[in-house]
Amino acid sequence: MADEKPYFDESDLAARGFDPAADLGAPGAFPYTRGPQASMYRGKLWTMRQYAGFSTAAESNKRYRYLLERGTTGLSVAFDLPTQIGMDSDDVRARGEVGKVGVAIDSIADMEALLDEIPLDRVSISMTINAPASILLALLLVVAERRGIPWAKLNGTIQNDILKEYSARGTYIFPPAPSLRIVTDIFEFCAREVPRWNTISVSGYHIREAGSTAVQEIAFTLANGLQYVRSAVERGLDVDSFAPRISFFFNAHNDFIEEVAKFRAARKLWAKLMRERHAPKDARSIALRFHAQTAGSTLTAQQPENNVVRVAYQAMAAVLGGCQSLHTNGRDEALALPTEESAKIALRTQQILAFETGVTSTADPLAGSYAIESRTLDLEREALELIEKIDAMGGALAAIESGFMQNEIGESAYFAQRALEEKRAIVVGVNEFTESDSPKLPIMSIDEQVELDQVASLVAYRAARGGAWQAALARLDVAARADENLMPHIVEAVRSDCTVGEIVSTLKATFGEHRDQGF
Repeated sequence: MADEKPYFDESDLAARGFDPAADLGAPGAFPYTRGPQASMYRGKLWTMRQYAGFSTAAESNKRYRYLLERGTTGLSVAFDLPTQIGMDSDDVRARGEVGKVGVAIDSIADMEALLDEIPLDRVSISMTINAPASILLALLLVVAERRGIPWAKLNGTIQNDILKEYSARGTYIFPPAPSLRIVTDIFEFCAREVPRWNTISVSGYHIREAGSTAVQEIAFTLANGLQYVRSAVERGLDVDSFAPRISFFFNAHNDFIEEVAKFRAARKLWAKLMRERHAPKDARSIALRFHAQTAGSTLTAQQPENNVVRVAYQAMAAVLGGCQSLHTNGRDEALALPTEESAKIALRTQQILAFETGVTSTADPLAGSYAIESRTLDLEREALELIEKIDAMGGALAAIESGFMQNEIGESAYFAQRALEEKRAIVVGVNEFTESDSPKLPIMSIDEQVELDQVASLVAYRAARGGAWQAALARLDVAARADENLMPHIVEAVRSDCTVGEIVSTLKATFGEHRDQGF
């Protein structure tokens, strides 16, 4: 094996049947190994996002404007746990979680406050939301509508990747089948009404954070993506009507060479599989575009200043791998939500990469490297074998329902933990190079008054609204029981002042709730 030698050379590529024309091509051309655009960062830099959201909508809005003033080029919204699972802030099950790991959004009033003075027709908005993605998208659309901004001018992304919730993350609401229906409804609705919106961000990030290997991250992510495409085509949608707006979300992890190769292999494999299985006519339907986030699971509470270095080289791997959008984690995120200072350092990390390192002057600067190309080939082929295994099970949905993906991720996480405990893997400051007295960073905390204020605001909101909300929920219920696209009804419910929790409860009456099988 090539990795048994002290170096890589041309023989390693020859042994794998490497063909520069077929395996590399040119940037912006099939199989997109070298990037989805010909000019890459010489034409346009990646979007610099900072994932942020906490406390109330008004407080989060202040952080967004702080970041925009310092050069962020796109916003990425973090929602609190109740919002992620479709609960209003006054739900008894939401107690103690309101505004803690993200911003609390209950109603159109909250979304208007969240996006106050944010130019929606000029700033790309990404929302990390899955089970209630249709509702949060509807809230944003109605805010734009009230400001007189045409939906056609909106540019952004909703994660909307429900399948990985069942295998790696857990913020699901409905069972898989109705959840896939809603995903497809969003594809269909946005193709017609919000054409510049990325309707899904198929996420490998959370799969990797749950403990998967790089190969599993590629394979499970692309298998989920193929399932979404198949569901939409079976609905009768033309693949070119929605596939150009499918985006991906990958983890930028520790192994620098492997991570650069991983991004290239994922692009190459998606292009091949989409062309073979769906024969789209629009090249954008097979050109994988992705957002990357540096690996939260690699950040340490011990010697937290070291996290600045970790984030920097993970971000460099994402850039050399050709990301279209990037979030860099704060140095203190193993301890708490990032402070303003930590968020600024994380943003400055991206700006230094973009403007000081010179890596943006060449498309795919590492192309042709023996190590990079060899690892790209290995990852592509190993991931394809795993995808074909999933295909044999009936696809991603069947692999999740059987527990296959969950078990594979869990086993990988176990072996990774054993490697740390046995010091076969070294983490500086944790199992080697430790210090008894680690420097203390100022950390951010959320005052308990936030929840009380949010609940009071919600109660007042409900008391002040008219009666249109009840009729809107009744129409949504009828549509859910029929075979209608739900998005127009959800938008109408938002216009009628329904809350997130009320819309979710209405859909639960038809769809039920998913219960983890405990594989």
